[in-house]
Amino acid sequence: MLGLVTSPAAAQQPVILKVAIVQQIDSMNPFLAVFQSSTEIGRLMYDYLTAYAAADQAVTEGLANRWEPSADKLTWTFTVPEGKKWSDGQAITAQDVAFTYRLMMTDEVARTANGSFVANFQDVTAPDDRTVVIRTKTPQVTMLALDVPIVPRHVWEKVSAIKDYANDRMPVVGSGPFVLTEHVAGQFIKLKANKQYWRGAPKYDELHFVYFQNSDAAVQALAKGEVDLVNRMAPAQFDSLDGKTGVTRNKAQGRRFTELMINPGAQTRTGEPIGDGNPALRNVAVRRAIAQAVDLDALVQRVNLGYAEKGAGLVPPVFGKWHWQPSEKELRKFDPAAANAALDAAGYPRGADGTRFGLRLVGRAGRAYDEQASEYLKRSMSDIGIPLDVRLVSDNQLNEATTAATYDLAFSGWATNIDPDFVLGLHTCAQRPGADGKGGTTDTYFCDETYDKLYAQQLSEFDEAKRVEIVKQMQARFYDQVPAVVLAYDNALEGYRSDHFARFTTQPAQGGVIMAQNGMWGYYGAEPAVRAAASSGAGWQGFALVGAALAVLAAAFVIMARRRRATAGERE
Repeated sequence: MLGLVTSPAAAQQPVILKVAIVQQIDSMNPFLAVFQSSTEIGRLMYDYLTAYAAADQAVTEGLANRWEPSADKLTWTFTVPEGKKWSDGQAITAQDVAFTYRLMMTDEVARTANGSFVANFQDVTAPDDRTVVIRTKTPQVTMLALDVPIVPRHVWEKVSAIKDYANDRMPVVGSGPFVLTEHVAGQFIKLKANKQYWRGAPKYDELHFVYFQNSDAAVQALAKGEVDLVNRMAPAQFDSLDGKTGVTRNKAQGRRFTELMINPGAQTRTGEPIGDGNPALRNVAVRRAIAQAVDLDALVQRVNLGYAEKGAGLVPPVFGKWHWQPSEKELRKFDPAAANAALDAAGYPRGADGTRFGLRLVGRAGRAYDEQASEYLKRSMSDIGIPLDVRLVSDNQLNEATTAATYDLAFSGWATNIDPDFVLGLHTCAQRPGADGKGGTTDTYFCDETYDKLYAQQLSEFDEAKRVEIVKQMQARFYDQVPAVVLAYDNALEGYRSDHFARFTTQPAQGGVIMAQNGMWGYYGAEPAVRAAASSGAGWQGFALVGAALAVLAAAFVIMARRRRATAGERE
């Protein structure tokens, strides 16, 4: 029998999925990571207690495969089955789960990224290696939506200070489908398939995230075949790939919203002022006037080119029942004349130069939306006598400015989970930082007694219809108090090299996204177009090697055909 002739180089080449990213990494430490880029990679490295299915986003098995609440909903018992392993071969047990949650409960810094999930925990125990018991202070409806990466106890119990731990001892021990093996800041992140993964190893060998200065460069790299997957494209970039050979586009309802934050007078949890926001913005009438001067319909058409839906509440339309839209009475219609009158009435008349006061607007350099929308907002704010000083900076500089509250207006945005609790929790008083500026992850420094009471109510409400109504009341309160203007719910605009990877798993199955999922299915389920082919640092030379092998095979077939006249033979 004559087999396929393959060169040793082709046989040894790993199959690599290359993904373009333009956002910097804030931390590889899962207790500190907040940027979407960082949490995206974290989902590949660490499983959660439960997961969301790819097909329909229903709750499914994570590290736990069974769970049961007590009759009073105050005690939850989870089962961590035998057979699941960390990437270093050690068994995953209930002790790892209990360690992770207890660390967050006792260490304020460990609560930075996801502290709201454990704020209501009374205690967490692991009576044996298979059982985790969580007791809560009050019933907590999010117990099957604890989006907290579970870390290996045998690694993290040796960490002396969470705030100083970069989680960069390669390879990083994890439980997810990929293992972090190399990270060069601003250049690339490399992961390898986890052969110990309990769901089974991915169908390719390595996953590389490659940094680009801006989305234009990333899209050009996709068009040239230098990378295989790009998301969060600008509308014009997405349109430019229409009909491009070897490229498949994916447009889906996204789970993200873009917002314009308005500094409402930032404070710590104890009420100490933070930052240097313009004092005028502490007046809700001023914030409402600013919002009224922004034409959201025009922004969606001119900046998003129609690839978005006009913003309103904190939960995007893709999450149907939780999504809130203002009634006719609640709706804040675009009306510059009314905004001008409101500012006059609030005690901020125009001066001799026609201006009232100036504001700083900070956004991200290299992001097309921020660049274009800032120009639009400059014109909009000038119509109400507020000149804008626009500063477009790096991801980390933007994060520093918003964390320190050294901004007046700022572009931001969040991905919303299937359960809305996390994004709602970002706006509670408790999420503001402590006196040292650490702990908690607040979005806008919003602190409102009415909102907080509603948040506590929804967290303990197990009647879904009642909880939905409370969640909508919270969004209405946020909209009314205007610590931010939700500008748009962006469509997910993605593209991939279908000549390199035949398919990706979307979430949900129908009309879903590939990247920025509530899970890791897009990367985990990727299937190479030619499994024997390989990618390398310079591109897809593996295809050339396979081509050469096929040429040798063809020649061999000719020889065999000639011999066949005299002897029996067969070819596979």
